[in-house]
Amino acid sequence: MNVQATAPATIDFAAIKSRQQIAWGSGDYAIVGTTLQIVGEMLCEAVDLRGGQRVLDVAAGNGNATLAAARRFADVVSTDYVGALLDRGRERAKADRLKVTFQEADAEALPFADASFDVVLSTFGVMFTPNQAQAASELARVCRPGGKIGLANWTPEGFIGQLFKTIGKYVPPAPGLKPPALWGAKAHLDALFGSKASVAAQSRIFVFRYKSPEHWVGIFREFYGPVVKAFAAIDAEARGALEADLHALLAKFNVATDGTLVVAGEYLEAVITKKG
Repeated sequence: MNVQATAPATIDFAAIKSRQQIAWGSGDYAIVGTTLQIVGEMLCEAVDLRGGQRVLDVAAGNGNATLAAARRFADVVSTDYVGALLDRGRERAKADRLKVTFQEADAEALPFADASFDVVLSTFGVMFTPNQAQAASELARVCRPGGKIGLANWTPEGFIGQLFKTIGKYVPPAPGLKPPALWGAKAHLDALFGSKASVAAQSRIFVFRYKSPEHWVGIFREFYGPVVKAFAAIDAEARGALEADLHALLAKFNVATDGTLVVAGEYLEAVITKKG
């Protein structure tokens, strides 16, 4: 019997990235992003950030880690491939009278020299890059030897990891694409950064606090890009089923008994020290 091996399909990272860029540019992620500010503050403490250090925030969104680092008197460059999100970061920095440099940049092709930053940060950002190995390589490349890479990534088992699994039932990811939540597993970070760095990580909790489950669904359906695009990509019957599944997921995680929403969202806080 002749058995023919089927070659793995080539992943079109450029096309996937283009679709992702549109997704994150839809809605207004900043509405959700501002609620996550405490994560950026904690991450800056985790990397023991010092005043005067040169810091790069990758896939910064509307600037949670950016602002946290600037508040600690670091020299911060904030990057994202969605210009509208950087605009929101600029507004926040101006309101707080913080000095920050904003620059559009692709996390998989950072326009900076090797070893040009003391600290590289990303909160729930770089984990969504389609080419995970390339993104990790770029983070390590621009970080100086002995410098630190601080990451906050949703875990596969946690609330947001389960949210993406729920969405995937209706809008499957591209074949061969690795799930973003893999970045929330230390073993995966060890594999990504390999011999280039040492990885220390611990589980953290961000608590989603909303007026009600309906309020959360409304906010995410209108402003959180992946959810916005998922609802837009399916028909009316499927939209009803997806909304029901979202409410079931919230019911599973919600600990509030007064009609509001209090959901613990697990994420992995990682401090990766680049070897000399």
